[in-house]
Amino acid sequence: MKTPLAGAIAIALALVPSMPAAGPAGPEPRALEEKVRALEARQAESEKALEKLKAAVAAPASPASNDDLKTRLEALEKEQAATRAALDALKAASAQKEPGPVEPTGLVPKSFPLFGSSGQVSSGTSFNPSISVIPDIVWSRDDVKGEAGEILEEADGFHGAHAEGEHGHEHGGLSQGFNLRETELAFSASVDAYFDVQALFAVSEEGIEAEEVYFQTRRLPWGLQLKGGKLLSGIGYANAHHPHQWDFVDQNLAYELLLGGHGLNEKGVQLTWVPKLPFYLKVGTELFQGENEKLASYVGPEEFPGLADEGAPRVLSERSGPRLFSGFVKLGPDLGYSSALQLGLSFVSSRRHQEVHGHDGDGDPEGVLDGTATLWGVDAVYKYDSPRPLGAGDLVLQAEYLARKRDLDVLGTPDTAVFRQDGAYLQAVYGLMPRLQLGARWDVAGLTNERVRGGVKTGYDSSSRLTAALTFNPTEFSRLRAQYERAEIRVDGEKESWGRFFLQLQLSLGAHGAHTF
Repeated sequence: MKTPLAGAIAIALALVPSMPAAGPAGPEPRALEEKVRALEARQAESEKALEKLKAAVAAPASPASNDDLKTRLEALEKEQAATRAALDALKAASAQKEPGPVEPTGLVPKSFPLFGSSGQVSSGTSFNPSISVIPDIVWSRDDVKGEAGEILEEADGFHGAHAEGEHGHEHGGLSQGFNLRETELAFSASVDAYFDVQALFAVSEEGIEAEEVYFQTRRLPWGLQLKGGKLLSGIGYANAHHPHQWDFVDQNLAYELLLGGHGLNEKGVQLTWVPKLPFYLKVGTELFQGENEKLASYVGPEEFPGLADEGAPRVLSERSGPRLFSGFVKLGPDLGYSSALQLGLSFVSSRRHQEVHGHDGDGDPEGVLDGTATLWGVDAVYKYDSPRPLGAGDLVLQAEYLARKRDLDVLGTPDTAVFRQDGAYLQAVYGLMPRLQLGARWDVAGLTNERVRGGVKTGYDSSSRLTAALTFNPTEFSRLRAQYERAEIRVDGEKESWGRFFLQLQLSLGAHGAHTF
């Protein structure tokens, strides 16, 4: 007699398909997908029948009936195993037929990886890069009729020199009232198993400028990493930070007057080494084209009229790039879970620095200088991570000192001019309460501020500033800041003072990579 359970068994066995043998080329991708879906549906039905059969075997019955049920159960389980194996094979065949990244010859090793194991190489068409947009809106007001920026440019000992040509936007150039200082567009992605790419553009009312566009390696051995393109140098601490990472609206005076508002931002290559040690150590060296206006200005072999009517023309020398070399060391001892300390030492040497000073009524320069420049610096950063939520109780102490020397020939005269200048800043940022930070900064330029020309030394006074800022971060994607600063800038031996107030709004749209220490 045929019971309902026997009928269910027959149905379950009938649902298990027989698998066709795969041909040399296999079916088309769409046909494979249809077969996978059909087989998955049939497998689901057969699994339901198998559960009913297991329940029947477990129920009380005659020995003969149990033997028959167990035999059929074993047969169905074997068929189910065969079905799963066939389904896995079919899915694997389908995946192989789907379009995917190209594996160009030479990028994927055939017998051994170049540096460690390597996965499939992507051509760049199978993914979208991470993209972020960060607008920076600033309202500014000072008590010198909007001339605070112009006064700073004329600071004694730091004024008068410029390179010919364009230099792009300046972070500190603000008008009275509302300003869209800049909007940062950032693109980042992993190109393949060996390279990452970052591209950051600053869009302002003056146009668009490539702030950083570089590659960096992922698989070099022994803790080495190579970076190349246009990038912010690794010297110091503040240099590698973009404006949206600053703790204050504007750049510190040491960087502003010794390196420029952009810091040391050059085209070239950087090689770093992080050895395996019980503490953090990073050693880096850089080779740059040499175009920084404050340290490696390059006008080129341009000719200017002599100082007198019959004077010999003043011709600047030619020096092909790279013209700028730098090196840095960063050390981080282990202070435990809640505290971190990083100490840094930096050195920069420019093989060619050229300056053109002022112009007379005829448009001819008053001074044309040509020579070399060096800079060295030390930096220290301490961070305390409070157990309180959302940054409350967190503390960051940060300080840097920079010293610059320029050895220049005064063209058209037998004189040489040696300039020695320095700058420093000290700042602290404390989390008053969740998402609310209070920052204070003292910065100075020209503690050493002298020129020696023809054996005659001329000294200049220093310029300094005090700043306080209150920053509220509603979320990790938005920032509101109020800042007040009081500055004393020396211009032609006189003290020029100003007070300036800022309101700043920064917003972050899209994915943005994590910032370094």
